[in-house]
Amino acid sequence: MAQFEEQRSRLWAVAYRIMGTVTDADDAVQETWLRWQGLPDDPPVANPRGYLTTVVSRICYDLLGSARARRETYVGPWLPEPLLAGPTAAGPAAPAAPEDRVTLDESVGMALMTVLERLTPAERTAFVLHDVFAVPFPEIAEAVGRTPESVRQLASRARKRVRAEAPRRTVDRAEHQRTVEAFLSAVMGGDFGALLAVLDPEVVWRSDGGGKVSSARRPVLGRDKVARFVLGLITRSIDPSTTRFAVRDVNGATGLVYYDTAGRQAGVLAFTVHGGRITEVDAVTNPDKLGHLDFDSM
Repeated sequence: MAQFEEQRSRLWAVAYRIMGTVTDADDAVQETWLRWQGLPDDPPVANPRGYLTTVVSRICYDLLGSARARRETYVGPWLPEPLLAGPTAAGPAAPAAPEDRVTLDESVGMALMTVLERLTPAERTAFVLHDVFAVPFPEIAEAVGRTPESVRQLASRARKRVRAEAPRRTVDRAEHQRTVEAFLSAVMGGDFGALLAVLDPEVVWRSDGGGKVSSARRPVLGRDKVARFVLGLITRSIDPSTTRFAVRDVNGATGLVYYDTAGRQAGVLAFTVHGGRITEVDAVTNPDKLGHLDFDSM
């Protein structure tokens, strides 16, 4: 029991990065626990950390194939389920060792997680395990049923694609937060000019409503269109008298959360910032992807 609990947060962190969903990560960790419980007491596992990482990775790898098939028929853009820092965050926190913090924050960012969706299940698993959690190739090979050399090639292909497709972003947390707060101020003030100033000319807005709530079925492209879309959304769909906005850490960077105290709607916004302007916004409004968040406690 104690050996498993020592690894639980790491296992959840691995599972979330491979699956992109809180529910699947929870299920994968639970299944890993059941398999651990089913082991005979003798002989003991020589390396519990390595063994459990391999097991949870294999479970996620198997789940990811069917999950990808479901996502191909998803209504509108599919985005990962958001994670919020603090008491409303789902699942255990990611490993918090200082030397891991930057890498883990980057690896859980919404924009990068969206890029990971474009990888094959084997590429994604190899990339997450090797580049994020430094798992040796022989152990990854056990998880995906490939040779170590094949896994090395998978990780290399995934790394090249991530480098090519991941958006540029600032590493200055203060700059990122100032930009997001300027966005919120412009939106709440209905200031079209100020909103344009904080948006990159080629900004992309992706909305994940999953067909459950009204949202843009295709990405909104360009500063002018995004600004008009956002202000129109505030005017048409959000009641300022019952809606609360909060600046929160979303997937490792400053983002926004809004929710209607009457229970009609809620959403989480993740931002990519570069050069003091917002280049990407990922808005998750599908209620099925927000069920793990406790909005009442905000």
